[in-house]
Amino acid sequence: MDKDVINIGRSVVIKGELNGSEDLTVEGSVEGKIELSDHVLTIGSHGRIKAEVFAKVAIVLGEVVGNITASEKVDIRDTGTVDGNIVSPRVAIAEGAHFRGSVDMQKKPAAAPVPAPKPDVKLAPLPAGAQGSGG
Repeated sequence: MDKDVINIGRSVVIKGELNGSEDLTVEGSVEGKIELSDHVLTIGSHGRIKAEVFAKVAIVLGEVVGNITASEKVDIRDTGTVDGNIVSPRVAIAEGAHFRGSVDMQKKPAAAPVPAPKPDVKLAPLPAGAQGSGG
């Protein structure tokens, strides 16, 4: 199964909002907002991002200035630089990578807990004339 991956080359500069429904690799420059909610965003070693990023997985080999929100994982490789906050259930920061900001590793909301079955206990009535201890 071939996955489509779109490439933004080194000489390409995008200013504005970038939305897509395919995996994306950025080697150029993007300023604004990137939204790939169900896909992988890779910022290549020459990529320069100044944007709010929303993706399923974000892989950083280049430079990101802005917050990254990923539903699965953020991976900052050894050549990567992130200056911004990260919200993702999984975060990997390689030795040699640069990161400045905060990390919020929110877990996906859990399914509603299933209540434990109640034991089927029947209490026998007290015999006539019996009284509880009165203290």
